Amino acid sequence: MNTPILAIDIGSTKICAIIGDVKDGNVEVSGHGISKSQGIKKGTITNIELASRSIKKAIDDAKRVSGINITTATISISGAYTKNLNSTGVVNIPNHEISINEINRVMQTALYNANIPNEFEVLHVLPYKFKIDEQDFIEDPYGMNASRMEVDTHIIMTAKSNLGNLKKAVNAAGIEIGKVVLSGYASSISVINSDDKERGIAVIDLGGHTSNLVIHVGNAIQYNDFLSVGSNHITNDLSIALHTPFDTAEELKISKGSLLSGESGDIQLPVIGDEYHLNTVSLDIVHNIIYSRMEEALSILANSIEKSRLKDQLGAGIILTGGMTHIEGTRELAQALMPNIPVRVGKPQNVHKLSEELNSAEYATVMGLLQYEAGAHTEYEIESSKKMLHSKDYKTKASLSDIASIQNRIGESKPKISVSQPSFNDKNNENNDLFRDLSNEPKKDQNNPLQNFMRWASKIF
Repeated sequence: MNTPILAIDIGSTKICAIIGDVKDGNVEVSGHGISKSQGIKKGTITNIELASRSIKKAIDDAKRVSGINITTATISISGAYTKNLNSTGVVNIPNHEISINEINRVMQTALYNANIPNEFEVLHVLPYKFKIDEQDFIEDPYGMNASRMEVDTHIIMTAKSNLGNLKKAVNAAGIEIGKVVLSGYASSISVINSDDKERGIAVIDLGGHTSNLVIHVGNAIQYNDFLSVGSNHITNDLSIALHTPFDTAEELKISKGSLLSGESGDIQLPVIGDEYHLNTVSLDIVHNIIYSRMEEALSILANSIEKSRLKDQLGAGIILTGGMTHIEGTRELAQALMPNIPVRVGKPQNVHKLSEELNSAEYATVMGLLQYEAGAHTEYEIESSKKMLHSKDYKTKASLSDIASIQNRIGESKPKISVSQPSFNDKNNENNDLFRDLSNEPKKDQNNPLQNFMRWASKIF
């Protein structure tokens, strides 16, 4: 059976909606729609009505192409108003075997122990290290024998106001929100593989107005950061420095933008406020403007990696993704600024039937959203609805033989209690209704040991 998924990447320059199908564990793209962002600046909603129109247009296009009508979506949220902290949870294992319930308990304990500000709401609780008894660095504690379990988690949260405005814009477009995923987290899902996770990897998503950094070491993300600088800042710098319209500066960046020593000469550009004359500009000046802004952004992100204290654990290096990587020489400049770490450009992977247009670094986030909903999330993470996500197939109910065994053990030690039933005519007795309810229970199930046990257990617990 195919499971349709709607993913919406709400960026500052574009809205991208993609509808995909999950077939036998594989994600296939059925249709997509792209619209220009309006009412969104630097990753935050500035005009709900305009943002809703942009979102609706992208969704309608995706529905028309795919022929699938879906009303619930997994959406991205910018790191603009996010905070993060680490928290630890510890629980005892009474049965000495770790089940899904025990893992959920220790994760919820870590969330409970975290100091979450009142104005913030949790997006992700990501477990990056488990410990059982005295054994450290456990990859997956499920099914192990232990008397005590501990977990270290990385918690990502966002301002309630930011999340609330985003939900209003999406709901106004006729869509309910299923899950909310940090955009940098989604990007990392689509460009890294299992080897990268094991060795340690940093993913830098260079977008239109913002840049996001996540560092994945161990089981999950251990560090994330945000920078309000993107490729549109380069366009803005060109427009201001060269006194040329913004659209012209954008075309110039795409066609002539390079960080490598390449084409030289002059170029004719229109001048703001002058319809009759063109300005002659050296391409060397264009390259220098682009280089200065790119160097500034990458230097800040390199310092953030240093600040994380995880630089020495990046065995797989750094992956650059996002639309800004289309500028020639981006990888080479990043490598020069971070000489001891391998740097590469990452595109979306593990998604089938991907068109040439979508097979690009600028669509890493929306592809990651598809994969997140399909099950590529961090194992045992707690998402925004406080539900723990996992891929384990386990039985939620004990077998009849297990219950009978438990009942026999309980029956051997359960004390016999005699209750004197009061008269139902005594109107002053507050317990009359309780005993009347018990006396009216169906007789046909009283000889069923399973039913008796479940009724007895529910009254105790």
